[in-house]
Amino acid sequence: MSKLFGASHYTEVDLKDEGFKSLGKNVLIAKTCTIIGAENISIGDNVRIDGYCTLVAVGDGFIELGSYIHIGGYCVMLAAKGIIMQDFSGLSWGVQIYTKSDDFSGRYMTNPMVPEKYTGVKGGLVSLGRHAIVGANTVILPNVDIGVGVAVGAQTLINKNLDEWSIYAGSPVKRVNRRLKKLLLLEEQMKKDLGL
Repeated sequence: MSKLFGASHYTEVDLKDEGFKSLGKNVLIAKTCTIIGAENISIGDNVRIDGYCTLVAVGDGFIELGSYIHIGGYCVMLAAKGIIMQDFSGLSWGVQIYTKSDDFSGRYMTNPMVPEKYTGVKGGLVSLGRHAIVGANTVILPNVDIGVGVAVGAQTLINKNLDEWSIYAGSPVKRVNRRLKKLLLLEEQMKKDLGL
């Protein structure tokens, strides 16, 4: 093994005493990630979080990751109001998820250093259904439900709920097509092959 290129991810063995709410098997988290609020983060089995991701789940915030999930590098998950990713969902590189947002209208002050009574912060849970996939550099705003089987193209701005088994893209997001369900047959075959 090279001195320059050692193991790049912590395993569940490395992470078991780091205070996660729950931690499954075959979990890999890049050593370059920033994780704040591990006690509010649940991670299922077969999950990989790549380099330079930031996960923040402080106070009442929480992150629930199901199983068979991949989060690409440079993703940001700010989970003050909660983020749920169900089994087989995933984020490509650079996806940003916000569960709270300032009011930029000028009616309120903005900035986390301003006392709350002067700001108009609004927020809500962000959830991704089973087999939902989000393309690179997409921004997801608060209080959004991304339905089962949804596929989102790169550089999309998601500011509303997305219907199941649809393909979306654009800024703001628009439905562009339906998504095939063949992957459900592949899921069943995988489970059979793995004895699950």
